[in-house]
Amino acid sequence: MLNDLDNFFVEEDICKVLLGNGLISQDQVKEISRKKLAVEKKLKNRQDGQEISFASGTRSAVSTTIVDVIDYLKLSRADGKSGIVDEETIYQTLAKEWGIPYKKIDPLELDLNLVTTTLHRNFAMKNLVLPIDIRDGYLTVASPYPLTLEVMDDIARFSSLKLKTVLSSKSDVIKLLNEFFSFKRSIAAAEDMFAGSSVDIGNLEQYVKLKSTKELPSTDRHIVNAVNHILLYAFDQRASDVHIEPKRDMLLVRMRIDGVLHTVYQLPKKVHNAIVSRIKTLSRLNMAEKRRPQDGRIKTDKGDVEVEIRVSTIPVAFGEKVVMRIMDPEVLFQDLDGLGFTPADLERYNRFISMPHGIVLVCGPTGSGKSTTLYSTLRKLSTSEKNVVTVEDPIEMIHENFNQIAVQPVIDVTFANILRNILRQDPDIIMVGEMRDLETARNAVQAALTGHLVLSTLHTNDAPTSITRLLDLGLPSYLIQASLVGILGQRLARKICSYCMESYEMDAVELARMGIEVGKKGAVKLRRGKGCIRCRNTGYRGRTGIFEVLPYSESLKNMTTSNTGVEKLRARAREEGMSTLRESAVRKLLEGITTYQEVLRVTWEEV
Repeated sequence: MLNDLDNFFVEEDICKVLLGNGLISQDQVKEISRKKLAVEKKLKNRQDGQEISFASGTRSAVSTTIVDVIDYLKLSRADGKSGIVDEETIYQTLAKEWGIPYKKIDPLELDLNLVTTTLHRNFAMKNLVLPIDIRDGYLTVASPYPLTLEVMDDIARFSSLKLKTVLSSKSDVIKLLNEFFSFKRSIAAAEDMFAGSSVDIGNLEQYVKLKSTKELPSTDRHIVNAVNHILLYAFDQRASDVHIEPKRDMLLVRMRIDGVLHTVYQLPKKVHNAIVSRIKTLSRLNMAEKRRPQDGRIKTDKGDVEVEIRVSTIPVAFGEKVVMRIMDPEVLFQDLDGLGFTPADLERYNRFISMPHGIVLVCGPTGSGKSTTLYSTLRKLSTSEKNVVTVEDPIEMIHENFNQIAVQPVIDVTFANILRNILRQDPDIIMVGEMRDLETARNAVQAALTGHLVLSTLHTNDAPTSITRLLDLGLPSYLIQASLVGILGQRLARKICSYCMESYEMDAVELARMGIEVGKKGAVKLRRGKGCIRCRNTGYRGRTGIFEVLPYSESLKNMTTSNTGVEKLRARAREEGMSTLRESAVRKLLEGITTYQEVLRVTWEEV
């Protein structure tokens, strides 16, 4: 791309810019000069061992510049801010100096076909140019280098479009070019193997044709590469779920990030069966069975951490849909004080789980973080002196300190049946995945009454409703009174992105009009996220728990009868100090952790 990169990345000029912006000191300038040759040699040796696979012979694509040297040295910032002078900081500073917009590229915003078909891959890698957008007759390309007029003319002539350029870090451009072209090549090769008409027996809208072709084997290397890429991409984007959704004319790949689904890829429909077969092979499912739902699991590595992926397949109108839930131990096993409890609520909950026996319920809808709370609780309680036994459907994350049992209805291993046998296993703590019927509830109560601490979940909207739910299951009130210790209701709210957080004011009257009582008058200081690349311009990054902790007190026990309404239970619980989900969410709003939009989304007030 450049005849001579040194014309743009002269050591003296780059150091002068960084020095002028206060990022480095004079002493650090001397250190850079002193260590430059040694670092360049190390980087060259590393580069020789890691050639870009589709850029053979293209040495300029990974040529070392002074920016790479400074990034390698990991110098502390001299402007008093925390952190180091990394590659991204350097390029942002240079973009300002050169008058070129800087762009931190969000992979989720990139179109696979745009990246891989606008420019030839050899040209793109040789010149490190990444097409990122076409709009109003302009092609926007990202590059770590200022483009020469010659390259600008080549791109404009090849694309028949006017050109806009933005500056991006070299590692981002190389990584994305490598990933996108490799993924595209795998998909294209797999699609070629499906050339010609074929029968899609999973699509309810298609007529059956007499002529058929063989299904692409799931062991084909192109499909293997494509599925590997999807999984690694999901890890990189902190996705909790990956959806493989067949549509009429295409295959949709979506990922849930911080509770919100994002469309990642639109792939040719022809590769659908092969991708599903590959996932089934990895999760040891029956590839021949396409009419019934199936469940399986995959164990793999995410860096240095073992991750389990729960796989679910189900037939839909256009074929088999697959959902892969990523069970990350870093998410599932946390310290309880990092989940989002207030000090008072954490003290109450710790009191529940410190009881020698009784039932502790965790309630909330699907996706409210119940599994994380239970696994984190079990990890805290699990010691060499305790025998922890779990009954799950399915086992979400295998942990060697627990004795975990998977429910298998086909062979009559159900929650209710296995609970009776567990009592002969000398347990101290029992976790029941879900209390879904009367028989399970009765056996859980029996375990609690015979001296065991039982943890379980219920799908109810809040903590007080769990009491009436147990009554609705048919559990006698006297058994509830004798065994229940406490209930935890919870939700997950998105946290404001710490990288683009800003403060603003809102009138308490306006908040009250929306149903958010903050207990103040006048202007209320709140926070929100402006939107940045790290949060994909959503303003949110990560999630926190919203909790409602209900101790099952003597007065609530006395109120628990078949005629007791949930409103009376809730009123008494609030009199005894329980903070509702809405009140807990408002507390996080005032602390600047979340926004009023999230408060309204995840909680509600009874009218």
